[in-house]
Amino acid sequence: MNSHTFISTRGHAPAAGFAEVLLAGLAPDGGLYLPQAWPQFSDAELAAFKGIPFQEAAYRVLSRFTGPSFTETELREAIAAAYSDFDAPQIAPLVEIGQGRYLLELFHGPTLAFKDIALQILGQLFSRALAKRGGRATIVAATSGDTGSAAIAALGGLPNIDVFVMHPLGRVSDVQRRQMTTSAHANVHNIALEGTFDDAQSIVKALFADTDFAKRISLTAVNSINFVRIAAQSVYYLTAAAALGKPATFVVPTGNFGDIFAGEAAWRMGLPIERLVIATNSNDIMARALNEGVYASGDAHPTLSPSMDIQVASNFERALFEACDRDAGWVAAAMNDFARERRLAIPQEVLASLRARYSAFAEDDAATIAAIKAIQAQTGRIIDPHTAVGVAAADELAGVPGPVVILSTAHPAKFPDAVARATGAPPPVPPRLQGLETLPERVETLPKSLPLIRDFISSRLGA
Repeated sequence: MNSHTFISTRGHAPAAGFAEVLLAGLAPDGGLYLPQAWPQFSDAELAAFKGIPFQEAAYRVLSRFTGPSFTETELREAIAAAYSDFDAPQIAPLVEIGQGRYLLELFHGPTLAFKDIALQILGQLFSRALAKRGGRATIVAATSGDTGSAAIAALGGLPNIDVFVMHPLGRVSDVQRRQMTTSAHANVHNIALEGTFDDAQSIVKALFADTDFAKRISLTAVNSINFVRIAAQSVYYLTAAAALGKPATFVVPTGNFGDIFAGEAAWRMGLPIERLVIATNSNDIMARALNEGVYASGDAHPTLSPSMDIQVASNFERALFEACDRDAGWVAAAMNDFARERRLAIPQEVLASLRARYSAFAEDDAATIAAIKAIQAQTGRIIDPHTAVGVAAADELAGVPGPVVILSTAHPAKFPDAVARATGAPPPVPPRLQGLETLPERVETLPKSLPLIRDFISSRLGA
């Protein structure tokens, strides 16, 4: 078994190499790819992440997965290009905000959200793999606000790729929407869906399930179901822990479960982690799953942290797969049951395994506002509402040894209304967002209809 062969969480897909996983996104049996075996870093190798450039850290992690798909030169060139347009040279700087408490700032990329860190490298690798293979690819992404703009920033204008991005109409911030809809690239197609993020995500999965259509348009995904994003996001857990020199508790604002599962990935590669803390807003499916043992979706409610307004956390399937000792038969049956019933009672032994690693807290809008106010009062810093959910969850922790690292997932200027509600004034507009409101928007509003979405994609592709 090795770390550059990949298997599906549902057990009915052939093993795949890194480039296949990169270009496919979702496994053909509907499952999610994971490495056949996790690579292992020794204590000395983990300590050696301290002080090195983020680009070098990314190479040390990603090269464990790529196998023969990319040469060392190709991978290093892709990483250098991916991180050439970040505003912080450290890429993911760690900032102390109080005794033993830190923000891991992940918003210094082109679209000012953590998703840039993974999607920039994914875009670079994607274009290189596609050039080797030949042909075209069609990317369809559901977004709760940040994935879409990060995907467009990474893939807009690249040859032989079309990008379709669906966001829930009226459920992203104005800045988030404009970051997507003002793209001038001809290969970018925006859809405002009359529904929720979960509706958009369900349509994407249904498009993959329509195998004839998916094959005809060479469909692939860049959502966090794509394992390459998980691998790229695991890097900043390793660099943060090395900088601290001791095991930390990581508090992660959580929607689709990809960013926090990247922490489990780092742990499975050998990184000592005290706890992984799931911080959700009032769309609390993951908090209920961990605390009550039932994974059950409800209606998604709009909140001040819209990127987390999700009721089906796709990457949780990966955590379940690991927690049940990789019993793909059980995972396949459980996911089929959940798709049908929208409810899954987690077996006690699986739940115990999850609880050994994860804690979970749900924070409402009032707690979000209070956290933004508190951090400004204590440190003078302004944080975005998703980071604030993490801060509020961290405040609920009791008796946790070692440092607490809160993942700061977006720039506050992306959510000026929420910040103004908390502080009395919107945050300063950074250069990357200046003038955005004057650009023309290109977007199609469509109902949550699979046939209509499929027809729209076909018409734009001439397929």
